[in-house]
Amino acid sequence: MLIKKYTTNWITNFIELNREIEKGLNGIECQIEHVGSTSIPNLDSKAIIDIDIIYESESEFEKIKSGLIKIGYYHNGNQGLEKREVFKRNRESSHCVLDTITHHLYVCLTNSKPLERHILMRNFLRKNDWARLKYQEMKYELAEKANQNKKLYAELKELNVNVFIDDIIEKEKTNLQRKSNTRKI
Repeated sequence: MLIKKYTTNWITNFIELNREIEKGLNGIECQIEHVGSTSIPNLDSKAIIDIDIIYESESEFEKIKSGLIKIGYYHNGNQGLEKREVFKRNRESSHCVLDTITHHLYVCLTNSKPLERHILMRNFLRKNDWARLKYQEMKYELAEKANQNKKLYAELKELNVNVFIDDIIEKEKTNLQRKSNTRKI
């Protein structure tokens, strides 16, 4: 099955990956966030841990890139999304954690749209069971439509889920704006 039942192992997996990535980035100013479906309690998902490394200063990117290369990643460009760089595992390296836990690794500038999208989506789904359940239902339907084919699932998800995600992000932005305005009063 493409979509797996939620497990707290995903949190443990993130913690293990985070520890190893932090070792490689020792002393570099950045923040590491667990994002994506596996970061949302009780959301069934593909068993892939999505990680965002967040940096504030453009000058930090080269340091992060160098640190990641030293622990066996390679830079795979931004894949069409500005201010979000993709890193993948180098097949020539071997690491007991980094090469055994399936994950996607992104490096994002603090004010980037892709990072904002990841964080707003994650936070909204964590707080709103109705949205989490609807999103989960959509994922199962798309996996079935794709006949459990990963590539086709990704294509269908890109086409069908973006409207839902955009709506969620707008709701979360409105909620945050409302809270901000309430604090000012």
